[in-house]
Amino acid sequence: MSDDPLPLALAMRDLVKTFGGVRALDGASLEVGRGEIHGLVGQNGAGKSTLIKILAGLHVPDEGTIAVDGETVAAMNPKRAAELGIGFIHQDRLLVPTFTVGEAIFLGDEGTSARRPLVDRRALQKRADALLDRYFGIRLPAGALIGELNTAQQQIVQITRTLAREPKIVVFDEPTAALAKQEVEHLFQAIGGLKAHGITTLYISHYLSEIEEICDRVTILRNGRNVATVDPREVPPARIAALMVDKDIKEMFPKTPVALGAPVFEAAGLHASGRFEDVSFTVRRGEIVGLTGLLGSGAKELVRSLFGLDRLDRGTLSLDGRPFAPRRPEIAVEHGIALVPEDRRGQGVALDLSVRENATLASLKAFARFGFLDFARERGAVDRLIADLAIKTAGREAPVRSLSGGNQQKVAIAKWLSRDARVYVLDEPTVGVDIAAKVEIYRLIGRLAQSGAAILVLSSDLDELIGIADRVLVMYRGRVVSDLPSAGLDAPTLIGAVLTGAVTPDAAAAAPPALEERSSHVQH
Repeated sequence: MSDDPLPLALAMRDLVKTFGGVRALDGASLEVGRGEIHGLVGQNGAGKSTLIKILAGLHVPDEGTIAVDGETVAAMNPKRAAELGIGFIHQDRLLVPTFTVGEAIFLGDEGTSARRPLVDRRALQKRADALLDRYFGIRLPAGALIGELNTAQQQIVQITRTLAREPKIVVFDEPTAALAKQEVEHLFQAIGGLKAHGITTLYISHYLSEIEEICDRVTILRNGRNVATVDPREVPPARIAALMVDKDIKEMFPKTPVALGAPVFEAAGLHASGRFEDVSFTVRRGEIVGLTGLLGSGAKELVRSLFGLDRLDRGTLSLDGRPFAPRRPEIAVEHGIALVPEDRRGQGVALDLSVRENATLASLKAFARFGFLDFARERGAVDRLIADLAIKTAGREAPVRSLSGGNQQKVAIAKWLSRDARVYVLDEPTVGVDIAAKVEIYRLIGRLAQSGAAILVLSSDLDELIGIADRVLVMYRGRVVSDLPSAGLDAPTLIGAVLTGAVTPDAAAAAPPALEERSSHVQH
C-alpha cells in the first residue's frame, strides 16, 4: 500500500450495543480502505461478532453510524446489506451436499422463468466454470456434487457463491478454522485474487500468522473498543497479542498451593482423524492442568474423546497406571471420570428436575439400600453440597430452571462431587457466569485439587487459565504445541502461543506494564 490513505469502502464509527445491561460494543470504530485486505482481531468477547452482525443487519446498534462508499446507511438489515454489495463468508460451509457445483453457486438465481421453468444445469455449470476461472484460475470436477469435494474446494464454492452476486465488500469470518495448511494457502491465493479485482476484504481470524501474511492493516478490538489499527507487517504478532489483552483484569484467582502426587491420568499418542493427532499429556494427583486453543485446534474434540463422546482412532489412556478405553460415556463414569460440559443447560443439568435430583443424578447407587433410595441420606448430602458450593436456591426441591446461570453451573459440578470422581474434565466451567460466581467456582476447583483429584480445564479465558492452573497445554491445528508452567506466565505470552502455535521470546517484552504487574500478583 502507498502512504496515501485509500478512499473508505466501509466506515463504522462510535458503535454502541448493549445486551441486558452488558456493553458488547462501547464506542467501537472500524475503517476499511477500498480494495484493501483488512484484518479484525480480538479476544473472545472483544466485540468482533457483534460488530459483524451489525454490519450484516442482524443487530441494530444503540448508537453510532455506518457508511458504505461514503454514504451513510440509515437502517441496515440483511436485504440492505446485500443491496450495498456486502457479502459474508462464514466458517461453516452452508452448502447442500447433493447439489452440483453450478446448482450450489446459483441457488436462488437459476435463470428460470415462466417461459423456461426448467433448470438448465449445463448452463449453470458453464456460468460456474467461468466464475471459478475468473477469480481462482481453477476448474472443479465436471458434474461433481458438493459432498464429493474436499474442504478447500467446498470453501471455494462458498466464496464463489458470494462473488456471483458481485459484492464490493467480502467479509471472511474465521474461514480457515477447518482447513489444512495446504488448503489455507490456496484460500490466501484466492483472497489475493479478489484484491486484484478491486474487491475489499474484511478478514476476521484468531491466527495472527494469517493476519501478518495477507492483511494490509489490522484493527484490534478489546472490551468493545478499537484500541489500535496497525500494519501487521511492521508490528510483530507479540505486540498485537499484547494489545488484545485486557489490562484491567482484577485479581480474582484464589489458588492454594498443593503438593502434587503421582500421575493419575495419562494420554499417549492420541489420534482422531481430521481432529487431532499425536496428543500426549499427564495429569497428576492434585494438579490443575489448563487446556486451550482456537476453534478448530482440536481441544474441544480432545475433551469429548476423553469422556467417550467421540471415538479415538489410536493412542492409549491410563488411570492410575492401568489401561483405560472410554468407548462410551458410561465407561468413563464407571472409571471415575467426570465431565462438566460447556452447554450446561443442554447437557450439564436437567432444567425441569430439582436441585436435589440433579445433584445426585450421577450417583443414585450411593444412596440406595436394598434397592430402595435412602431419601434421608440423599437430602443430607444435597444440603451439604448446597452449602459447600454456596448455591443460591430457594431449597433443594427448587427446579434448576429457576436458578441463575452461575448456580446452574454449580449444580452441574455438584452432580459429580456427589460421585467423588478421580478425574474432573471441566469444559469452559465459568462461561456465561458473573464474576462473583466465577470466584466461587475457582475456589471449588481449588478444593477439588486439595482433595487429590486430577483436573483438566478447557477454557478460552487465558487469564483464567494462568490464574488457576499449574500449567497450560496449548493446542494448535490438532497438536499440543506448548506445555507452559503458569508460574511467571503472562497473558501476551500465552495468547501468542495460541494464535501462532509458538512461544515467542519477545512476547513478554511486548506486554504493557499493567499486564506484567498483574501477572506478578497471581498466587500459585
